[in-house]
Amino acid sequence: MKGDLFRERMERIRKEQEALLSRKNEKLFSVNGIYERYRYPVVTRDHVPLEWRFDFDPETNPRFLERNGFNATFNAGAVKWKGKYLLVVRTEGNDRKSFFAVAESKSGVDGFRFRKRPVTMPETGEPDTNVYDIRLTQHEDGYLYGVFCTERKDPGAPPGDTSSAVAAAGIARTRDLEEWERLPDLVTYGGQQRNVVLHPEFIGGKYAFYTRPQDGFIETGKGGGIAFGLSDSIERAEVKEEKIMDPKTYHTVYEVKNGQGPPPIKTGYGWLNLAHGVRNTAAGLRYTLYMFMTAPDDPSRVIHRPHGHFMAPMGEERVGDVSNVLFCNGWIADEDGTVYIYYGSSDTRMHVATSSVDRLVDYCLNTPEDGLRSAASVQTINRLIDRNRSL
Repeated sequence: MKGDLFRERMERIRKEQEALLSRKNEKLFSVNGIYERYRYPVVTRDHVPLEWRFDFDPETNPRFLERNGFNATFNAGAVKWKGKYLLVVRTEGNDRKSFFAVAESKSGVDGFRFRKRPVTMPETGEPDTNVYDIRLTQHEDGYLYGVFCTERKDPGAPPGDTSSAVAAAGIARTRDLEEWERLPDLVTYGGQQRNVVLHPEFIGGKYAFYTRPQDGFIETGKGGGIAFGLSDSIERAEVKEEKIMDPKTYHTVYEVKNGQGPPPIKTGYGWLNLAHGVRNTAAGLRYTLYMFMTAPDDPSRVIHRPHGHFMAPMGEERVGDVSNVLFCNGWIADEDGTVYIYYGSSDTRMHVATSSVDRLVDYCLNTPEDGLRSAASVQTINRLIDRNRSL
C-alpha cells in the first residue's frame, strides 16, 4: 500500500514538473516598443530538480514527502556559454539560506533546466552566512568572475539582536562554471557594500568596480549612489577611492537608493547600464529598473540619463515574498544584437524580456532626462506635442 502511494506521488510530480520544464514561452506585444515581456516566468521554485527535494528511497520515504523545501529562485547573473544561455540563480531554501545554481537553456526564453548539482562556492576564512545576487563578468583577463553579496552577522550587534548583518562583496572566478576559485572579499572604505559589479575591461591597467557604499546593511544613510573605483589587483581587490557617478536624487525612482545591475554592454555610442532604483511609497519600498549611458572612453562618466523607470513590476510580478520589486543583475547581448534581460520579480521568480542593442541605444539617446520638477515634465510633454502637431 505504501509502495503504491510512493509510486503514485513520484510519477505525478515528475510528470507535472516535466510539463513545466518543457513549456514553450510566448512573447507578448509591446506597446512601448522598447522591450518585450514574456507570458511565463523562466525559472521558478518548481524548476528545482526533484533530486534536490525528495528522498527517492521508498524505505526511508514511503510517502514520498519533500525533504528539502525551496522558497524562491530569483536575481540571477547571466552569461552566454558554449552556445547556451546560462543563469546563475539565487536559489533560496525554506530555511532562508541562498546559494547559487546554474540553469541553462538553448533558446534563452524557455526550457531552463538546472544542472545536476548546485554551485559549491568555496568560503573564505570568515564563513558566509548567506550569499546572493551574483553578477557575472567575462573579463578581458580570460576569467569569468562572479561578484556577489556575502552576508554575515554583525559582530557589533547588541545582545539579543539576531537580525543585524554586515554586507560585503564576495569575489570568485571560474573557467568552466563548474569549479570556482574564491578570492578575498573586496576591500573598500566607504561602508558596507552590496550591488558590486566588475567592469569587463581594464581601465588604465587596473580592475574597475561599480560599488554602492552605504552606512548600514539596509539603509544607505549619508552614502548611496552608484560609485566607480579602481583596484590594482583582483587577487586582493582593494578600492581606495569611490567616485559617485550616479547619485540617489530626491523625488526620482532612485531617491532612497540605487545600485548597478549587470555589467554594462559596450556600444559605439557608449556603455549601456541597467540599474535598480528604490523609492518610498505608502505601501512600502518600490524597486524599479532604470537605464543610463556612460562615455565610451570613460565608463564612470554618465552622458545620457533617460527619465524615470525603464521597467516596473506589473500584474503578477508585483506579488511575492517582497512585493512590488523588480531586480536585474543579469543580461546577455547576443551576437545578432538581441539583448536578453533577466529579472527577478518580488524576490520570488525569474523572468525574461528581450530587446536589442539598437533599441536600447535609441532609448538612452532620445528619451528626455528628468527635469526634477512637475513644470519641467509638462514642458517636455508640450515640446513633443508641438513637434507632432507640426508634422
